[in-house]
Order: sequence, then C-alpha cells, then structure tokens
Amino acid sequence: MVSPKAALIAGASGLVGSHCLQLLLQSPRYSKVIAVGRTRLNLEHPKLQQVIVDFNDLEKHRHSLIADDVFCCLGTTIKKAGSKENFRKVDYTYVVNLAKITSTHFATQFLVVSALGADIHSRIFYNHVKGEMEEAVKKLPFTAVHIFQPSLLLGDRQEVRFGEKAAETLMKATSFLFNGPLRKYKGIHAGTVAKAMLEAAKQDGGGVLVHPNEQMLQYA
Repeated sequence: MVSPKAALIAGASGLVGSHCLQLLLQSPRYSKVIAVGRTRLNLEHPKLQQVIVDFNDLEKHRHSLIADDVFCCLGTTIKKAGSKENFRKVDYTYVVNLAKITSTHFATQFLVVSALGADIHSRIFYNHVKGEMEEAVKKLPFTAVHIFQPSLLLGDRQEVRFGEKAAETLMKATSFLFNGPLRKYKGIHAGTVAKAMLEAAKQDGGGVLVHPNEQMLQYA
C-alpha cells in the first residue's frame, strides 16, 4: 500500500483553490495538506497546516514548503492587480518561484491553473504571461507537470467582478451553443477544474501534460 502523501496548495482562498483545498482535505491520498497564503484561512482541519508567507520573499519560507504534490491556483486580473507589472508578478513570478523552490525539495508533481489561449507568442498580454509561466515550469525537474487551461471560470467569487459576472451569465444562457469544435470555449465551473487536478495527481504519471478545457469538462 502506498503511504499517504503531503500536498501543498497555493491560492486556496481563490475560486479554483477553495474547491481544490476541500478535495485535498477529503482525499485519503493525502495525510497532510499545506495551505500557503498571505493571510490565514478561516478553516480548521486535522490535516491542514497553514503557512503564512510573503510571496515577494518566498525563499525564506522554503523549509515550510515541502510536499509531494504541489497545486498552484494563484492568479489575479490586471484590474485587480492594478497594473500589468503587478499582474505579471502574481501570475508569473510567484508561480514560477513556488515551482522552483518546491522542485528543489524533490516534489514529484506540480499542477498549475493556467488559461485557455496561453501562448508565449501571443500579442495579448494576459495570454503571453500565462504562456511564459507554462514554459518556465515545464523546464523544472518534477516527475510530472500538469497544466490546466480552463475557459471562463464559473462559480461564486468572494469579490464581485462585474465584467466576468456578465460574461458568466451570458455563457450560462448560451451554453447549448458550445458543442463540437466550440466545446473548448465553454465556461467551466471552478469545482470541475479542481476535480480534474485531483484526478490528474492520482495518476502518478510523468512528463508534461496539458489539460485543455474540453478534457476537464468530463468531470462536470
């Protein structure tokens, strides 16, 4: 029998991360779940260990970031970040630094939420940064790197993003149109992405695996 593992999750207060955290705590695969964040979560659980960090100086916390499987759900928007520079800091720098540090502690798998359209060659800033992040983590010495590329994320957010809320409402009303070749653009619930992440981790595979939106929808 395989011994229970330790999981680490960053971004557990976010839309995908909150669902992912609950699944990790429920999973018999993990005996310990390390939640890494800037503030303490209002949650207690026998498996849960919370590590409060400054993501601008993650290196000083490296000895608290030891786990087998790393789930990275960090992400923001340019509007919320306040500038392109701050957006890149969260969606590229924080993610890549977490990956580098955990890889040096021999973490086996790195599972990260990216986005549909991520492409290092894209002229769209958001997609370009996501593409840069993907290329950076692919090069690190994990046994497996899993990259999840959801379309518009659906679910209840802690903060209201009016543009995204309007898009979500429209996406739900027209979801019947997103079949066949258009299925990859269909909105996806954050909980479905989280399920896809846990299922991928359980395979204990190797290499770089990209999980497109239409593939993740099977867990809806």
